[in-house]
Amino acid sequence: MTDLNEFYRHWLHTRRPDVPAFKSAADVPIDVQFAHVVRDKASHRGVGLRSGLRELAAGAPNQDYLEEIGSLENLEYLDLGWPMTATDLAPIGKLTKLRTLRIDSPRAIADFSAIAALPSLERLFISNAKHLRTLDFLRPLKSQLIALGVEGSMYTAQTIATLAPLEGFALEALFLTNTKLEDQDLSPIATMPNIRILGTGINAPRAQFYALRDAKPDLVCQWFDEKAWGSFKDPKPPRSMQ
Repeated sequence: MTDLNEFYRHWLHTRRPDVPAFKSAADVPIDVQFAHVVRDKASHRGVGLRSGLRELAAGAPNQDYLEEIGSLENLEYLDLGWPMTATDLAPIGKLTKLRTLRIDSPRAIADFSAIAALPSLERLFISNAKHLRTLDFLRPLKSQLIALGVEGSMYTAQTIATLAPLEGFALEALFLTNTKLEDQDLSPIATMPNIRILGTGINAPRAQFYALRDAKPDLVCQWFDEKAWGSFKDPKPPRSMQ
């Protein structure tokens, strides 16, 4: 399970533990391919000129930082780290080679549609997104995403209306850690032909997990094991059923 998690999550800091960290874009060598650049006021200025960058962890990105990132046409991996104050994701729509996108706590983002226009995107992870309630915007990525995470923070659950927009997706891995499903329905996962791993908290009744286990016996999920439930109880039913 751990190996599968690492493979699909594809984090920069685990794949490249020696990735150089910079406090100022001015210190980033012009030909560097991998970097971690944390913004302090305007210290990000000039990162858009580092055209050789293929993988970037961007700390504290505001809108100006995101505009510069939009100039990095060779970027394949982008981690937009906390605290993210950018208000518009439109600049990432220019990143046609981007394969992995991670967005942590986008508190001011209400429109995620720019993500669906990324032609090379394979892995997408969004966590603690204050204004994200529906997954409808993901529909254009049905045949290209192999890993998806829509997750909450350590203390705040990520509320999602339903997984229905993901029906038939080509996903191999789905991560729903600390995610609250309003309809508590896991059946859309059973329609995913390639699904291998489901990492999730208890966001549906036990019967839902067992039904999914029966439909997808090769799927890896800790809640398929009856012993894992111990004293855990089903979540409260949706309001429509109360």
